[in-house]
Amino acid sequence: MGSVEAPPLTIVQPGEGKEIFLGTIGVVFKLFGEQTNGLVSIVEHPFPVGACVPAHLHTREDEYSIVTEGEIGFRSGDREVVLGPGGYITKPRGETHAMWNAGKAPARIIEVISPAGFEHFFWGVGEAAAEGPPDPEHIAALAREHGLEMGNAPWLNDVIARYDLTPPPGAG
Repeated sequence: MGSVEAPPLTIVQPGEGKEIFLGTIGVVFKLFGEQTNGLVSIVEHPFPVGACVPAHLHTREDEYSIVTEGEIGFRSGDREVVLGPGGYITKPRGETHAMWNAGKAPARIIEVISPAGFEHFFWGVGEAAAEGPPDPEHIAALAREHGLEMGNAPWLNDVIARYDLTPPPGAG
């Protein structure tokens, strides 16, 4: 049986990790795929009140979310749920999904992405946003490069209205 060399030990203390704002939510980088032999990446997403991540679909990776603060709403396909701290949800590749702050206080999730790689999309968006409002064509090219498709979600406007959310660019 072949062996795979373990990646070097990585330690991320509480409060550590580069944080950037993606326009609707934040991202705090905890583990990149380069630190896990490409198996997973881990980020945290702070959600301000009213934040909504537009409907989208991953073609290459699955996501696993753990709510650590506040209330987060999830819609994947025709299934919708609101989870509080300690709640877990899977978001399979190939299925359009969206997330939002479903409460009246800031919220936060830990996102496990498998396999790793999609964290570099977040990084690219953050770099583009650091220079001013990002060019939509550049963001679209980054999305294509990382297998991200923006979803057609006829249900998103209803979610935005029910939770009094700030509509993300291109919602609906």
